Amino acid sequence: MLRGIAKFAAQAPVLEAKTRVNYFELATRSLLNRCSNANMPFEWTINPYRGCEFGCRYCYARATHEFLELHDPRDFETKIYAKEFSASSFAQELRKVGLRESIAIGTATDPYQPAERRYGLTRRVLEVFAKRTGYQLSITTKSDLVARDLEVLLEIRRRNSVSVNMTVTTMDAALARAIEPMAPRPDLRMAAVEKLASHGIHVGVFVSPLMPRINDGPAAIERIAQAAQDAGAERFGGRVLYLDPVPRETFFRYLRAEQPHLLRFYQDQFAFRTGLSAEENERLRGVIDEVRERYRFPAGAILPVEPPPQLALFAVR
Repeated sequence: MLRGIAKFAAQAPVLEAKTRVNYFELATRSLLNRCSNANMPFEWTINPYRGCEFGCRYCYARATHEFLELHDPRDFETKIYAKEFSASSFAQELRKVGLRESIAIGTATDPYQPAERRYGLTRRVLEVFAKRTGYQLSITTKSDLVARDLEVLLEIRRRNSVSVNMTVTTMDAALARAIEPMAPRPDLRMAAVEKLASHGIHVGVFVSPLMPRINDGPAAIERIAQAAQDAGAERFGGRVLYLDPVPRETFFRYLRAEQPHLLRFYQDQFAFRTGLSAEENERLRGVIDEVRERYRFPAGAILPVEPPPQLALFAVR
């Protein structure tokens, strides 16, 4: 018997059906969720969509569809759920957020995936923040569609803190198409970074994930750093590959088809763990640190800039 969100998913009406993807509307008790991981640099998360059409081979969030009782990893990119949204209800939810707590949009699925062009949920969320004061907000995406919302982001920035973290795993368009088949090209992402940065939006570029022998070459990472610097990004960082059993199946399928010479290496790396070996972790983090220093990006995670103290003291929410 289905319960909770799995029951909601089973009852979800079809919003639109395409050849490859079906869109559904998902009932939800809350759009704003408390982050349960104390190691994360934010307290609250917002993911307007469940599932992601970009179909990234390495995506750690594929397992989240299992909560909907959807156990085929491919369902994650072909069954997309747009969450029900009410601006007034969401505004009430925001009362739970403390003045020093931050909110991250796009921690599991991309808020600017193709579904956003149809349903505009992310923009509707941002429009609520544009009318409020004193929040710390960050957005993570690998889509140039974020630049569409420049005017809303500028309005949010007037009375809140807002930053955009653009994920760019490689500047090689062919490799990007292979590992992120439906995501925008790297050059389009960098163009969005430039547009946002040129208007004063805080933007960082994040190489995520770093995959040994695929996108971890120093020259390849330097190419991303150079493009980020040229585009006006303020921050640069990276995260190493993480694979639990569900995304591992999809990633290994990609390796068998496209890079079979790497399959044994990755099977050995993930035979008994969900992360890379300590040696690989240390090496990859060293590469990122070295490139960051060479291009004079500040150290530390890509985070929202804290609002001025007067906003925190006199925030009217």
